[in-house]
Amino acid sequence: MSESLSAPAASNTFERIKRVTAAGADFWSARELARVLEYTDFRNFTAVITKAREACANSGHAVADHFVDVNEMVGIGSGAQRPIEDWTLSRYACYLVIQNADPSKPLVALGQSYFAVQTRRQEMADKEALKEDKTRLLLRGEMKKHNKNLAGVAKQAGVIQPLDYAIFMDHGYRGLYGGLTAKGVHARKRLKPKEPLLDYMGSTELAANLFRATQTEEKLRRENVRNKEQANRIHEAVGRTVRRTIHELGGTMPENLPLAENIKKVESREKKRIKSEQKKAAALPPDTES
Repeated sequence: MSESLSAPAASNTFERIKRVTAAGADFWSARELARVLEYTDFRNFTAVITKAREACANSGHAVADHFVDVNEMVGIGSGAQRPIEDWTLSRYACYLVIQNADPSKPLVALGQSYFAVQTRRQEMADKEALKEDKTRLLLRGEMKKHNKNLAGVAKQAGVIQPLDYAIFMDHGYRGLYGGLTAKGVHARKRLKPKEPLLDYMGSTELAANLFRATQTEEKLRRENVRNKEQANRIHEAVGRTVRRTIHELGGTMPENLPLAENIKKVESREKKRIKSEQKKAAALPPDTES
């Protein structure tokens, strides 16, 4: 391999051997990476893997999240096969591997640059995703609270029976979603029958619905509404006002916003993240300053 290999060519090389899991995560085979880096003896590359795993542990990351031991079956003739040792490597693992690889090999220096840039981009994307997760969790919690409050105020206005409440909620959705009822929005988003609409809303859509709910609640209280037909009209009018505001600001109409990941999965991931951070904090040496 020529030492004059350009950065774009190196990038294409690493992209070519990249694989993607069913969940959409990028990973690389250690054996393929070794061949690209021109390690002719994989035993020498396993020493690099060991150093990279140590660096991963020292950085506070879970090694098992980035280096996964696998056995691949290879043919040895006459239809027989035998297992060979390999690892699947995350982008961060590749970065650590190349940081510990032989710098005299032509592609190592370019690989260090490639994976450093890609790892930084992934870190930034993860931070944005984490920010969105936290925002969604906060707004979803507020929606639960204010939907309960709204139901209480609506009950004082005569919205008592389950059917009355369903009709009342449909008026709010029709105002906000351009005439679509709750069932219509559910169908428009192509959700399954038992998938709660609010659990699949992103932060922008949740915020619009939270504003609809809180403002309807306040208006019903302020005007001391005691008539369910009037409550329905107010709910729809508030929804239309929120929709009009979105339009005036140049925003995307809520029915056209994409589905987000199920909030239950976000809650589970956030609990695991917090638990992991607590473990890392517990592993740190105590502060000896007086």
